[in-house]
Amino acid sequence: MTTTSTRGFRRSLLGLTAGLTAALAMTACGVNSDPQGGTESEGAEGSSGPLTVGSADFPESQIIAEIYAGALNAAGIEADTQLNIGSREIYYQALVDGSVDIIPDYSGNLLLFLDSEATAESAEDIISALPEALEAESPDVNLGVLEPSEAQNKDAMVVTSATAEEYGLTSIEDMAEVCDQLVIGAPSTFSERAYGLPGLEENYGCVPKSFEPINDGGGAVTLEALLNDTIQVADIYTTTPSIADNDLVVLEDPANNFIAQQVLPLVNLDTVGEEAREVLNEVSSMLTTEDLINLNREVSGDEKRNPADAAADWLEEKGLAGE
Repeated sequence: MTTTSTRGFRRSLLGLTAGLTAALAMTACGVNSDPQGGTESEGAEGSSGPLTVGSADFPESQIIAEIYAGALNAAGIEADTQLNIGSREIYYQALVDGSVDIIPDYSGNLLLFLDSEATAESAEDIISALPEALEAESPDVNLGVLEPSEAQNKDAMVVTSATAEEYGLTSIEDMAEVCDQLVIGAPSTFSERAYGLPGLEENYGCVPKSFEPINDGGGAVTLEALLNDTIQVADIYTTTPSIADNDLVVLEDPANNFIAQQVLPLVNLDTVGEEAREVLNEVSSMLTTEDLINLNREVSGDEKRNPADAAADWLEEKGLAGE
């Protein structure tokens, strides 16, 4: 999935300025606690150059990045986007090295990325655990998370109605009983992440017949493989429109293998100043799960809208587009 924003190329000398500013800002020592993580440099007002909002390599992340950048620009804070960076392992490093200033992320998976032994499951406990985990993982960079949104997008084990009926599946617990007969399709990182194959085995005793890596974030290739019965179970995000559009079944998760996943901005607190944080927090206060489903349908469905255009319409609808 390689949707590209034209604003992602507006960099040249401005991009160089932002990179140098971010690099200088990261040398500052934090002294004041921040509400949602890390520390704030004494007197920090943010970067003097444009902020760069990055995204992961799937459409929903690109849409949210465009929403963040659009809201910032509408508020008079210059921002551009660098989309489709890659998986969390890659975009987190981009934040650490100063290539980007802001990334939309998902609370639970971010915590498990930072601390594979984390035990927090509820939305509140995960948010509380993130600041310490960020400090432990990247003590030399002043990272933090801002206010979480109501919007939540969790990984889920999804099957077709036919497969659910054939095996009597309503939950992952049911799936575990026939797991050795099922092929699971998911991004390649699913084989290693705590909530992936290791979590399914630990929490449910589920070891699949085989694992099929499909690196499209639960998109069209994954859907086709599921509908064609090449795989019987797919890891598909719960805000993916194809679930409802194809009458797919999301298996219940009684052991909470897939923990709370609120959408929230992960930021460099040295370059993202108070005014920018307020704008991003306002976005979070308005973003809902239903919004994500509708935005994903616009961008990934038949309409194939550009993420920037879909984001612009959402900002207009919410009164965040400026004058």
